[in-house]
Amino acid sequence: MPHLALVTLVVRDYDEAIAFYVDAVGFELREDIPLGDGKRWVVIAPPGSRESGMLLARAADAAQEARVGDQTGGRVGFFLYTDDFARDHGRMRTAGVHFIEQPRHEPYGTVAVFQDLYGNRWDLLEPR
Repeated sequence: MPHLALVTLVVRDYDEAIAFYVDAVGFELREDIPLGDGKRWVVIAPPGSRESGMLLARAADAAQEARVGDQTGGRVGFFLYTDDFARDHGRMRTAGVHFIEQPRHEPYGTVAVFQDLYGNRWDLLEPR
């Protein structure tokens, strides 16, 4: 059965992105394979995620570098679901993740927008 496996996130540096997503956000490092010429195949995913993850791809030229932190034109582009909003929101804040708003309750669940280390916007979301 086809499924969405990976989404690419363009980053400035593999190691700083791994540190942020693993240490602060709480993802797992699934793969980190050298490809030569400084390129790496780096896959991260939330714990327990089976079919999907993110491929961290270091910007390779000026055009890609210009997209780092603004891959979705300033909109929330990524949605991190949780089964315990308070737990994960508190842990992430303690780890230095910058939330740009207070948690709010919407018809679809409890949510707050945070920014990654580059400025990309994410929703931390506990669905109803």
